[in-house]
Amino acid sequence: MKRAFLSGAVLAVTLASASAALPAQADAAHADVRHYYTTKTPYAPQERLADYQPLPKGFAPVFTENVARHGSRAMSDSGDGDAVLAVLNSAQQQGALTALGKQLAPQVEALLAAGSSIGYGNLSGLGAQEQRQTALRMERRLPSLFADIAAKDEPIEVETSGVARAVASAKAFTGGLTEGDPALAPRIQAPVTNKNLLYFHKQPQNADYQAYLASDPELAAVLAEIDGRPETAKAARNVVSRLFTPAFVTAMSADDRISFSRSLYELYSASADLRVEAPDVDLDAFLPARDAKWFAYLDDAEEFYQKGPAFKGRTITYKMAGVLLDDLFAQVRAKAGGTSDKGAVLRFTHAEEIEPLAVLLGLPGSTKQADPADPYTYRNNPWRGATVAPMAANIQWDLYARTSPRGTKYLVRMLYNEKETAFKPSCEPVARGSYFYDLNELERCFDRN
Repeated sequence: MKRAFLSGAVLAVTLASASAALPAQADAAHADVRHYYTTKTPYAPQERLADYQPLPKGFAPVFTENVARHGSRAMSDSGDGDAVLAVLNSAQQQGALTALGKQLAPQVEALLAAGSSIGYGNLSGLGAQEQRQTALRMERRLPSLFADIAAKDEPIEVETSGVARAVASAKAFTGGLTEGDPALAPRIQAPVTNKNLLYFHKQPQNADYQAYLASDPELAAVLAEIDGRPETAKAARNVVSRLFTPAFVTAMSADDRISFSRSLYELYSASADLRVEAPDVDLDAFLPARDAKWFAYLDDAEEFYQKGPAFKGRTITYKMAGVLLDDLFAQVRAKAGGTSDKGAVLRFTHAEEIEPLAVLLGLPGSTKQADPADPYTYRNNPWRGATVAPMAANIQWDLYARTSPRGTKYLVRMLYNEKETAFKPSCEPVARGSYFYDLNELERCFDRN
């Protein structure tokens, strides 16, 4: 048994637990997509270890690197919960709650208490589990690499955005690595903050992007047009009509109904990430799937135009991720060129970095832009927050080497949410249908030469 798999009963239990989590997590992911949680969808690996392609003959892993979104977290603040409770309290005072409506306030209060208990915006218990289990599966995929890292005393570099949930995600992930192999502990370096790399959307060099979010007329117009579609008012009326008496609903303005329903949707999606802290909270009954789907679309549209591929012919939302793509290439090239002794580089960031990087990499479902005259919809575009950037979303590059009398050849394989994923079509794999690419070929097709 290789060193990375530890020894004895402790390791067997650890890896059995991680392995057993796979089907349950996969089922949860499918359920979450049906629940329309968008980018708040809890994480699930998208491929099983047994289904990965075998390594080309003679190659062995020599390095791995990732870019990971933080895991599931609490909502950013209590604002949506407070807004929902204020309307419920007003209706209660007027005797205007339906039987279903009377059940909502305790659920919201329990959810807010759960978020407050860990700190708004902070990594949840589920988020820590997501990171630990992802780390254990990384070790299972690359046992010889992690054995070599331990034996050769190669450093594992850890970088974060510096935001608490990203720092906590890094701690949970590296904790998973040492759970799988305690010998890795002294090789894991203390995390360093790199905002220019992992929080670039907030940095001064991207003031043009910040101005786009704040005042771009094309962005404001398309989001206003999408939000103002009649389906929004219809879905909102459906939601409030189940919770309040007809007279109370009639007295609410259309904007008030929409504001209430959108806040309820935000709580609904946030509840998915607080399953550990609030296991008894279930908001499904208060937000029927057909209405949740519409509010999810509104949320996805905002993500698409603010962080994703956005408008055809414009690059403002994703060009800034070039710094992260540059670093991915720099790390594998340094390892292949013998100028780096690192065994792994682990990065922990946010959806604002994952979504634009996905565009630059040409990841599936991440790249199609919208014509200004034909706005983004679920019918005309495959982009979905639940698949592009769920909680703990991750992109991983593994570097493999084979040495012969003619020299050393290097291959790269990419995993996207742990699924073997092809690079963009202009990149040629080593064989048709293969997920392995010559490093020189990748540098050519991404204009890195």
